[in-house]
Amino acid sequence: MNKNEFIDRVSEMAGMNKAEAARAVDAVFDAITEALRKGDDVRIVGFGTFSAAKRAAREGRNPRTGETINIPASTQPKFSAGKGLKDALN
Repeated sequence: MNKNEFIDRVSEMAGMNKAEAARAVDAVFDAITEALRKGDDVRIVGFGTFSAAKRAAREGRNPRTGETINIPASTQPKFSAGKGLKDALN
């Protein structure tokens, strides 16, 4: 499912028109992104937790040439599924 299909589904389930659903979906994504940027976790009970993890700079290898390269430090988004989501899938 891509973003447009997701918006269509939210529109159907919530009884909104597609423009309202698109604004709602974008607002949720923006709120999660903003919280992670500030260093906060986003916990949605029964669904899961979004968090940001810092990765240290490290050395890697170019798989084609075997040459050593430096990989800079970065912050990566993480998602941990909650019990409700896991139970819904199994």
